Amino acid sequence: MFPLQQAKRVVIKVGTGVLTSGIGDLNTARIEVLCHQVKVLRDRGIDVILVSSGAVGLGMGKLGLKKRPKELASQQACAAVGQTILINTWQKGFDPHGLTVAQILLTREDLRAKHRHTAVFNTIERLLATGTVPIVNENDTVSASEIKFGDNDTLSALVASVTNADQLFILSNIPGLIDMQGTGEVVPYVEKMTPEIEAMAQGTTDTTAVGGMISKLSAAKIAHRAGCGVTIGSGQDSELFNKLLAGESVGTYFAPSATPIKPHKRWIAIQDHTYGTVTIDAGAAAAILKFGKSLLSAGVTDSFGAFNDGDVIRISTADGAIIAHGLASIDAIDLSAIMGLPPEEIKATFPELHSSVIVHRDHLVLLD
Repeated sequence: MFPLQQAKRVVIKVGTGVLTSGIGDLNTARIEVLCHQVKVLRDRGIDVILVSSGAVGLGMGKLGLKKRPKELASQQACAAVGQTILINTWQKGFDPHGLTVAQILLTREDLRAKHRHTAVFNTIERLLATGTVPIVNENDTVSASEIKFGDNDTLSALVASVTNADQLFILSNIPGLIDMQGTGEVVPYVEKMTPEIEAMAQGTTDTTAVGGMISKLSAAKIAHRAGCGVTIGSGQDSELFNKLLAGESVGTYFAPSATPIKPHKRWIAIQDHTYGTVTIDAGAAAAILKFGKSLLSAGVTDSFGAFNDGDVIRISTADGAIIAHGLASIDAIDLSAIMGLPPEEIKATFPELHSSVIVHRDHLVLLD
């Protein structure tokens, strides 16, 4: 297990159930405890980024709603009302510690576009350098279905990946991943996500919450690939971080990948939207998987989608297995003319094309 004492940067996701004691009712005492815990980590030289749920639930309370609205516009209205309450409450909690908070509201589109992804990273870096506590939430007031993260567990894992965090803490009202069909106890350590581990997940029936354990395990997968350890624990435990700093095992710890994705490739790894697919032969698959080579035109057998140079595409084997994502070095039209051809034939027939590389290894990410 990666000791918290060795961490340089952590992301802490706090669920709605931790922050509230009912619809619209903030648990200010718990928020004060969390602010104190953040201060303890900060005093140890650990950067802390918060991902805070609760805006929709707080807005529901303020607007007198008893159930989460099903209509998107009503959810967005609740978020707009609740977000101001949420960020002001966090600032009040940090005031006694002399810390300033900054609100960052994101949609999926902010992490899909490379320049916006970079802007998010640069902004958070600058905030941390000034001693500010960044507080991230989904921008529910403008999020349509196609640009939503879906839940803040996923958002927190993506933030951890974008910011190169060492550890991600997902805090809710449960003490960890519980083996409901077996021992009934919290599973303390998960080295690798297996079908048996995923079968332990259950959703949520909470009125204001989204996700449940299913979304937490999905978040753990994202963080795992980025080389970030994940702890799922109870946000009701006022001594959680003190225990972890003392070396105790608390909650469920998911180990990071032994071969994490390099920072400059993380933007590719977290993309949920691709622009096309190329199918490759067995030789090309072996070159990519076993030897870390680039994908060349000679190994491509088919292409689907109208992608352009620089778009993220999927790389598939003949049996349909998606083995990698990567940035296309060529558009779909040019690829259709040269796929399957060796470099020397491409050079002779298409002199305007300067390379037979379809996806360079520096822009290619293997999938688990």
